Amino acid sequence: MMTADDLSDLFPAWTPGTPNALGFDRAPGDTRVVVAMSGGVDSSVTAGLLHALGFEVIGITLQLYDHGAAVQKKGACCAGQDIHDARRVAERLGIPHYVLDYESRFRQSVVDDFADSYIRGETPIPCVRCNQTVKFRDLLGTARDLGADCLATGHYVQCVPGPDGRQLLRGTDRNRDQAYFLFATTAQQLDFLRFPLGGLEKDRVRQLADAMGLPVADKPDSQDICFVPNGDYARVIEGLRPGAAEPGDIVHVDGRRLGSHQGIIHYTIGQRRGLGVGGEGEPVYVVRLEPDTRRVVVGPKEALLAAGLDAKEVNWLAEPPGPEGRAVTVKIRNTAEPVPARVVLTGTGATVTFDRPEAGVSPGQAVVFFDGERVLGGGWITRAESAYAMRAA
Repeated sequence: MMTADDLSDLFPAWTPGTPNALGFDRAPGDTRVVVAMSGGVDSSVTAGLLHALGFEVIGITLQLYDHGAAVQKKGACCAGQDIHDARRVAERLGIPHYVLDYESRFRQSVVDDFADSYIRGETPIPCVRCNQTVKFRDLLGTARDLGADCLATGHYVQCVPGPDGRQLLRGTDRNRDQAYFLFATTAQQLDFLRFPLGGLEKDRVRQLADAMGLPVADKPDSQDICFVPNGDYARVIEGLRPGAAEPGDIVHVDGRRLGSHQGIIHYTIGQRRGLGVGGEGEPVYVVRLEPDTRRVVVGPKEALLAAGLDAKEVNWLAEPPGPEGRAVTVKIRNTAEPVPARVVLTGTGATVTFDRPEAGVSPGQAVVFFDGERVLGGGWITRAESAYAMRAA
């Protein structure tokens, strides 16, 4: 089994009077850590690292949904096989492990919100809602009840002390950086959270899993939304909200009716394939969804360009900007690189103006603000300001 000496290149040895690897001024053995164990390689290595460093580690796995349909599904989390895997890892490490039934909380906070967002013509991100509610609100409270000094997860982000409190930074591994999904984490939560993998590359994490002899060392990463076991979002929504898939019209931005559809829940902003309309001289894309009229509005690629956006429920993690706003970089989806913009806070919301128009701004997605590597915060996109409409006017 790996020891603290084996990790000296990652975490300096603790000596009295200096912070340990998690930032506490006491011996690792006097520091209790709850690790959120999903059954994947990242959270398993997190538990293994902290155990090897001498911390008192308690593993907790959340059962979040009825796992009957997904027990045999690879690439999901928080259900049958993954709970079993987390238990096996805990046994290998020799740490206490508990499974908590959070299914009802998950249904109320994440699954219902997912379905309702699609019905509103939005494209939700349930993983962010899960972090925001079930994991970093409910599980964090449970960790405190267990007398833990902190809650550690396998997210690829960094959290370091700063002049105005702990700062959230992007992960070192740009292919795995998960800062976009953690924008809603509050300053108070950051004080209690630790992310030991934030400075590591994924390949190194798998090497560590193999060196520790963890049974999940070669397990594939999760890819899909955990409660959509076959990837069919629309079917899940129809099951949760019968009658949600109401038919309507497909309309061009110039006002022409091009065809019909069987429910806006089957469409997302920027979609090109599967629209079922033809006869146009150029490809058309979904530009916006209008749930009140059940219209899917399509147009040329340039119609996807937005000059800016509005956001709600903004979580700000730095000194608030003045009335003139602040120059930042922003991500409007996880796979995009940050682009320059200006953000003006408006109460609990924000208005963002891009330096150059951006394509594919989707209500329901997140806009996340950065200053270099630091996450300043973010919010939920409610409206895109069309640059195409402005140019046409």
